[in-house]
Amino acid sequence: MTMNKETAVTGKTKDAGGFAETVKTVFYAVIIAFGVRTFAFEPFNIPSGSMIPTLLIGDYLFVSKFSYGYSKYTVAFGFPVFEGRILGHAPERGDVAVFKLPRDNKTDYIKRVVGLPGDTVQVSGGVLIINGQPVKRERIEDFVTKDALGREVRVAQFIETLPEGRTHRIIEETDNGPLDNTPVFKVPPGHVFMMGDNRDNSLDSRVPAQVGYVPLENLVGRAEFLFFSLEDGTRFFEVWRWPFDLRFSRLFSGVK
Repeated sequence: MTMNKETAVTGKTKDAGGFAETVKTVFYAVIIAFGVRTFAFEPFNIPSGSMIPTLLIGDYLFVSKFSYGYSKYTVAFGFPVFEGRILGHAPERGDVAVFKLPRDNKTDYIKRVVGLPGDTVQVSGGVLIINGQPVKRERIEDFVTKDALGREVRVAQFIETLPEGRTHRIIEETDNGPLDNTPVFKVPPGHVFMMGDNRDNSLDSRVPAQVGYVPLENLVGRAEFLFFSLEDGTRFFEVWRWPFDLRFSRLFSGVK
C-alpha cells in the first residue's frame, strides 16, 4: 500500500512538473516572438497593387524594425509603451517602408519614401519633381499582367532615378490621371512624403485628406526581402495550390 501511495504521489508530481515546463516553454516562446517582432523583423503581406511592379499582390515580406529606430508603432501588437522614437535613424529617399496611416494611426500602409523633411514634391504630367528638379525616368519594356478574366494587360513601365542615384521601377497607365498633376507640397519637419510605384493606382501622400505627410514616428520599418509569394487570389492556407501558384522566382529577393 505504501508503494502504491508513493507511486501515486510521484506520478502527480511528474504531471505537475510537466505542466509547469510546458507553461514556461510557451511563456519563453511568446517573449521571444514579442522581442523579434518589436526589435528585429516583422512579416507583412501585400493585399493591394499600389506598389506594382516592385511588390505584387500575394507577396510576403520581412520589415526590419531597427532601420529607423523604435516608436510606439513598432512595438509588437501595438502596445503604447512610450512616446516619440528612440535610437532613431532618418529614412533614405527611395526606401520602401511600412507606416501607420496618420489619420487613424492603426492601418498599415507600404509605400516608397520620395520626399524628406524640408523637400518640395510635385507631380506634373506624370513626372515626379523634387526640389524643383524633374526626376529622370526611362521608358523600358511594358509591365505585363492579367485582368480578372485572364486577359493580358500591358502597362507602360519606367525606371525612375532619384536625386541620390537610387533607381526603381514604376508603372503609369496615363500621364494625365487625377494624381499626375499636383500642387507643390512642402514636406514639414519630422515628416516624409510617400508614394506608390503604381502611380495611377496608389492612395498616398498626394492625397492630403486620406494620407498626406507621414510623421517619422509612424514609420514601422523598412521592407527588406520577400520570403514567400503566391499568385493573386490564392490564400496562404490553401497549401494544395502552392505547387501551381507559388512564384518561385520572387522567393528571397530583396526589395529595391
